[in-house]
Amino acid sequence: MARRPRLYLPGYPLHIIQRGNNRDACFRDDSDYKAYLHFMREAAEQYGVSIHAFVLMTNHVHILATPSSEESVSRMMQSIGRRYVQYFNHIYSRTGTLWEGRYKSTLVDTDNYLLTVYRYIELNPVRAGMVKHAADYSWSSYCHNAAGVEIQMLTPHDSYIALGKNSELRASAYRKLFQTHIPDMDVEAIRLATNKSWVLGSEKFIEQFERRMGIAGKTAEHGGDRKSKGYKNQRH
Repeated sequence: MARRPRLYLPGYPLHIIQRGNNRDACFRDDSDYKAYLHFMREAAEQYGVSIHAFVLMTNHVHILATPSSEESVSRMMQSIGRRYVQYFNHIYSRTGTLWEGRYKSTLVDTDNYLLTVYRYIELNPVRAGMVKHAADYSWSSYCHNAAGVEIQMLTPHDSYIALGKNSELRASAYRKLFQTHIPDMDVEAIRLATNKSWVLGSEKFIEQFERRMGIAGKTAEHGGDRKSKGYKNQRH
């Protein structure tokens, strides 16, 4: 079966996941997380990718980013992957692959899902039972987006900037988003879209994408549109 093409729409962000091979740990020590972030910052700058949010889990990585061109993200991920594997294999005297094939990604509808994907990413350690609150996890963008801690490689998305007139108001509004639960339907929609390389968005957004790009945004089996009657009935 042919691989689905990478989805791209100028100006729109992607939710990216890269997993460790056989779910093995990709990070064993604090220095490993720091090395990955260093490689990510350099690759994002080199290939013109704006990073909005991230979390480095023990055996996988989530990134929310807007590329400046169709090839920007793939080149960034290739660079990070190559450099980090060389680093990891050298440090731990190992050989062979570290990642589980190609990274996965989904195009994100900014009007309906962008801030939810921010939260989804930064709440990963909470869902995994590693911490009680996103603020308790060291290797994510939460401290920057919610508390203003400087992380130089991060670029706020326009949807984040719209939360307030200044950085303090934006951080305060962002923290309030974490006081409510992400509906299970949203969590499942994000997971499914990313794993299937579908567009994550409303039916209207998907139709607009398909008309503009000439490729399918999802297969016929998809669901989870927030405007559908079924979605509204299931989320309550």
